[in-house]
Amino acid sequence: MFDPVLLASFLAVENHGSFTAAARQLSLRQPTVSGHIAKLEKQVGRELFARDTHSVTLTPDGAAMLTFAREILDAQQRAAQYFGDAELSGRIRFGVSEDLVSAALPSILYEFRESHPAIDLELSIGLSDEIHNRLRAGQLDLAFVKRRPGERHGRLVFEDRLVWAGPAGAVPDPGVPIPLVTYPPPSLTRDAALTTLRRAGLAYRITCTAHGHLGLRAAVRAGLGYLVHSESLLPDDLHPTPGLPDPGPTEFVLLTPSRREQTAPERALTRAIVTDAQRVRTAR
Repeated sequence: MFDPVLLASFLAVENHGSFTAAARQLSLRQPTVSGHIAKLEKQVGRELFARDTHSVTLTPDGAAMLTFAREILDAQQRAAQYFGDAELSGRIRFGVSEDLVSAALPSILYEFRESHPAIDLELSIGLSDEIHNRLRAGQLDLAFVKRRPGERHGRLVFEDRLVWAGPAGAVPDPGVPIPLVTYPPPSLTRDAALTTLRRAGLAYRITCTAHGHLGLRAAVRAGLGYLVHSESLLPDDLHPTPGLPDPGPTEFVLLTPSRREQTAPERALTRAIVTDAQRVRTAR
């Protein structure tokens, strides 16, 4: 059995990158936190942190313990809530990629609200890079966004294919520049669309730029052009368009502020996203 007190100190050291900062967060003395880590390492029989005069970093065994520690403390929190009849409350500043708004987000938020009615959300919708920048600036507590293949930031929730989309039955005219409907930069799907067309040697023309998902859908339905979109989150009024080169994969991830442990409400929303996003995506 792992002592939750030791695990909390372990997570604090990992989050802050130092024993002193972890002790400050936990309102403990630095030797106390060092003692907690020593006890935990003795219990598992492995070194969890590599220490030198300048830094504290996880060993491979420490990285494995990181997942276990989070799961153990999370399970403890859920058990305390269940048996103590405690209701989570608070406010979460939650940022979401535009692509998720029409398909996955409503179901996720509905289920979350049913389970945690006392948690309030401050919702921000935007392009993935913009949301990520706001999180780094300390303006958000949690973000659910896309990342480019090969990037490593965030916790992977699901992978998807990007597809070209247009009105039902639409086919690009041969010999005519591809009409493109897209977000303004910075946009991951815009980058994917332009890169794909350039690599294929196809001429294109940006016929409409819109800042929001509803604007893009309206432009595509009106026949102004085609857009690149996540396949599993494609709205019912848009359809995959044949005859255009494959824009490749994309990944949806959860981002949290670095060097800070998640609050109980944030962990609850994280669980809801990981569970419900997969269910919503599979049901489509």
